[in-house]
Amino acid sequence: MRRLLDGYYRLLKILLTVLMGVLIVPVAMQILSRYTGIIPRFIWTEEIARFCFVWIIMIGAMIAVRDGTHFDVDVLPHSFSPRIELFMRLLSLLAILAVALTFLRYGYDFAILGSRQRSEIAGLPMLSIYIAWPIAGMTWLLFIGERVWDSIAVYRRGETHGSG
Repeated sequence: MRRLLDGYYRLLKILLTVLMGVLIVPVAMQILSRYTGIIPRFIWTEEIARFCFVWIIMIGAMIAVRDGTHFDVDVLPHSFSPRIELFMRLLSLLAILAVALTFLRYGYDFAILGSRQRSEIAGLPMLSIYIAWPIAGMTWLLFIGERVWDSIAVYRRGETHGSG
């Protein structure tokens, strides 16, 4: 399972990099058309840039949940007993789990709504954007499960500071 999650994590990082590259094209076209007469003004570039930006945010959040750098703020010192540290880590993961379940539940309804709509300018199905929310929720669930597993393993080994 760990190898599968590692592969998925690498795929997300590749997708994020590709989307950052793709975002440059419509934004550059908007700038060139606005300030020079080199190319005509295209309206669809703003919509495509927005679509890319939404996916960049959602994929970045997915990556950050696995890295433990999103939603999870470490403000308390690590001078507690291992049992209390595990409890606090699991409490933090429980809060992230609540957000993941919210994204999954309401993101599903959001995606159903998007399946019946098309974007105004490019005519793309809005499902291509709205599906990002339930995918993010499901991905967070997977990565939270992994972090819970790691936190419990760290506790069982008797370490005071874990990767979770």
